[in-house]
Amino acid sequence: MVITELKKQTVGICVSGGLDSRTITKKLVEMGVNVRCFSADLGQPDEKDINDIKTKMAPCGVETTIVDLKQAMAEACFEVIKAQAMYDGGYWNSTGIARAVTVRGLIPEMKKQGCTVLAHGATGRGNDQMRFERYTNVLAPEMKVYAPWRDPSLLKEFAGRTQMAAYLAKFGIEATVGSKKHYSTDANLAGLSHEAEDLESLQTPCTIVQTTMGVWPDKAPDKVEPVTLRFERARCVAINGHPVTPLEAMREANLIGGRNGIGMKNALENRVVGTKSRGVYEAPGMEVLGVGLRQVYQAVTDRRATLLFQHLSKVIADQIYDGRYFDPVTRAAMAGIDVMAESATATVKLGLYKGNLHFMSLTDCAASLYNEADSSMEASEGLNPVSSQGFAEIQSVEARSLAKAGQIRS
Repeated sequence: MVITELKKQTVGICVSGGLDSRTITKKLVEMGVNVRCFSADLGQPDEKDINDIKTKMAPCGVETTIVDLKQAMAEACFEVIKAQAMYDGGYWNSTGIARAVTVRGLIPEMKKQGCTVLAHGATGRGNDQMRFERYTNVLAPEMKVYAPWRDPSLLKEFAGRTQMAAYLAKFGIEATVGSKKHYSTDANLAGLSHEAEDLESLQTPCTIVQTTMGVWPDKAPDKVEPVTLRFERARCVAINGHPVTPLEAMREANLIGGRNGIGMKNALENRVVGTKSRGVYEAPGMEVLGVGLRQVYQAVTDRRATLLFQHLSKVIADQIYDGRYFDPVTRAAMAGIDVMAESATATVKLGLYKGNLHFMSLTDCAASLYNEADSSMEASEGLNPVSSQGFAEIQSVEARSLAKAGQIRS
């Protein structure tokens, strides 16, 4: 869609309160378009008060509806952790899963207010444009999507932040062009993603990012902090002996991990549109809970189950990244993960130290496949080492056949 097609529509705009959001909202209002503004409360750690978005958007002449999606975001985090779904570079895709939660949560509110078009502020070069559009397509196929920053007329009028600020100034709307930091940030309960501007150069160290959820490892305490996590069916139900809901678990794990410099990642990832993008990510809580659960999976899954789990995990990670969280493929892969998660019940103790997580203990794991006697290198009542002779002889048949057939290259 282009802006001239919006005159007879009711447009629901996903806003953040930033310069882009205010510019497009005011532009549509001035054109006489029926506009509604919406924002999702995803537990953003960089927002002191989510209602500040309402205050920032008010001068544009449109009231903003804030939809509380913190519980839904926490549940989504738990699903991602259960699947160990990490994208390129091994980072937790906080932005990708947040888009699924956002669109699913905002569309019902938009429909209540008669919206026929969803508008988003994602650029025409990144992943989010595809995520917003696809989630709208699958969850509300009758709704249209308007992407302002793919509209040639808008791109011509607002070539940069200077033009946006000048436009808003004509209406007495205060807007600053400068930024204290030289990169952009997107935040939610799962973590923060930092990209663009100075971070586009591979000569820029990731440490230019001013952390929001914690500290860089060198600023973390000089002592190990132990944390005990209780998992039941792959869901964290207690931290340090205190029962927690998913939202409480994420908040507590974010605090614990953040102050110890956990979960800082630099990734040079493959975008949906085919280009590569550099991002710096903070996800302390996801990392703490994710690594903890990994210890349980290692105890309860056999070799073949582990291989299947790793395959399904990558499928799910790619689906989330591509904006396909609600697709049949994702649901089928998650169903497979759920089978293995049934056995993932245990108590895990980890040590946190300057960006590192190390294993301390695993207890109360009824489904564990690990047997100390079988694994012992000392005399024990476990596996009889003499029994391995027959297995070695069977293996030798194939090995010698390959050698005699000339199929081995050394």
